[in-house]
Amino acid sequence: MTDTSAASLDLSPAVIAAAQTSRAWPFEEARKIVKRLEKRPAGPEGVLFETGYGPSGLPHIGTFGEVARTTMVRHAFRILTEDAIPTRLLCFSDDLDGMRKVPDSVPDPAALMPYLQMPLTTVPNPFDGDFDSFGAHNNAMLRRFLDAFGFDYEFASATDYYRAGRFDEVLLRAVAEYDAIMKVMLPTLGAERQATYSPFLPISPKTGRVLYVPMKAVDAKAGTIVFNDEDGTETELPVTGGRVKMQWKPDFGMRWAALGVDFEMFGKDHQTNAVIYDRICNILGGRAPEHFVYELFLDDKGEKISKSKGNGITIDEWLKYASPESLSLFMFSKPRTAKRLYFDVIPRQVDDYYSFLAKYGEEDADKQLANPVWHIHNGTPPTVDLPVGFSMLLNLVSASNSEDAGVLWGFISRYAPGATAENNPELDRLVGYAIDYFHDFVAPSKTFRAPSEVERAALQDLDARLAALPADADGETIQNEVYAVGKEHPFENLRDWFKALYQVLLGQDQGPRFGNFVALYGIDETRALIEKALAGELATA
Repeated sequence: MTDTSAASLDLSPAVIAAAQTSRAWPFEEARKIVKRLEKRPAGPEGVLFETGYGPSGLPHIGTFGEVARTTMVRHAFRILTEDAIPTRLLCFSDDLDGMRKVPDSVPDPAALMPYLQMPLTTVPNPFDGDFDSFGAHNNAMLRRFLDAFGFDYEFASATDYYRAGRFDEVLLRAVAEYDAIMKVMLPTLGAERQATYSPFLPISPKTGRVLYVPMKAVDAKAGTIVFNDEDGTETELPVTGGRVKMQWKPDFGMRWAALGVDFEMFGKDHQTNAVIYDRICNILGGRAPEHFVYELFLDDKGEKISKSKGNGITIDEWLKYASPESLSLFMFSKPRTAKRLYFDVIPRQVDDYYSFLAKYGEEDADKQLANPVWHIHNGTPPTVDLPVGFSMLLNLVSASNSEDAGVLWGFISRYAPGATAENNPELDRLVGYAIDYFHDFVAPSKTFRAPSEVERAALQDLDARLAALPADADGETIQNEVYAVGKEHPFENLRDWFKALYQVLLGQDQGPRFGNFVALYGIDETRALIEKALAGELATA
């Protein structure tokens, strides 16, 4: 994501006009907020966008997705309103929550066991560093994470907000509306949970733990609750000043009411609870924000990704093999559709990103606002000259049998004269990603096979045709010869011929446009590859 300051906004008449009718989903969501303001003018602080974060662990790829997508909606809103209404993005950390279990990823997990159910901001920091609590450490990691992507946001800590009295007024209202809140919550619970449920979670003045206990009394006039502490002692606490927090479902609605949140998105796993959040927000005198519910991510087996299972791909893993922009494209595309989030989706996202970027400069304003790169770069996509795509580079690494960037640049410079690592840093970055991805994912799974008799004859024909071409033949010319061979020989369809090329010569089931690959790799080099395949030197099975 790029700078979202007013100076960077393109508020030209063409863009403003195109925004009014754009069907890109960030504009669809932004229009809901514009319509919302017809019933309630923006307050002195303008429009508030919010994202939530549970700091029981480190930031993950879902955190990136939620902030990136919200930023896209915020930018669309600013264009629709010609930036006349101030906007804020608040990244809220629920760090007053009790630590329900000790994460396996921390050093010496046993040392944290005595702190179970204590607020994350009072649990000692298990990591090296100057942070005074586990929650503070994870909050710092969140801020560092968001800053690395250039997001424009404000950070908020539940601990700070509760203890500073930022929620006191609405918490006192919650005491007065206790019965109304219970009427919302009890039907959603089982009989056993109903008997002990309370929307208030007192923090024990004796043990410091967040307590899940029933209320013995709720005094609206005094603004207090009465409960039995862990040792059985009847205890009275004011709900203000951070002595009491709310259960997570009521907390959603309370926070929306207290802060005046206008927009918040969340995953489909929250969808059934959204009506609960809304009703509690309304009970507490607020107006529920506009929602956007996105689908959850799936792993390579089609199962929901879970932080506890670790069955997905992490943000660091993605960024080892591809750019942040490609990840932003993944988040932009079809957010209401469940998508596999695994390593094998990366090459397509990288190539699609550069494809969208290449088209952008030739499009009119209407199409530009539908182009994902407009949203990824907040209306100002860069100009990039990329003569070779990511998938092509992966195949170049494979065919050349080299993971040396200098060797690869030798092929690239011959294919695109004048291109160097120095004058095309974007392509050089892509070369590095391709080497890492090939080494970790392509090379271990490569399986060459021997050609059939039909395929052998076709390869010999292709070799002869390539020999007749000039060394600098372009990809289209070479592709025509490849097509001609496929039509000349008894393949059931051309797809079988191309599949044979990939399997026999590259050890994989699919690949790039073959003519372009040959132009990049070289005619002589491709002929040598064919010779090895015919001699049985490539086949491993």
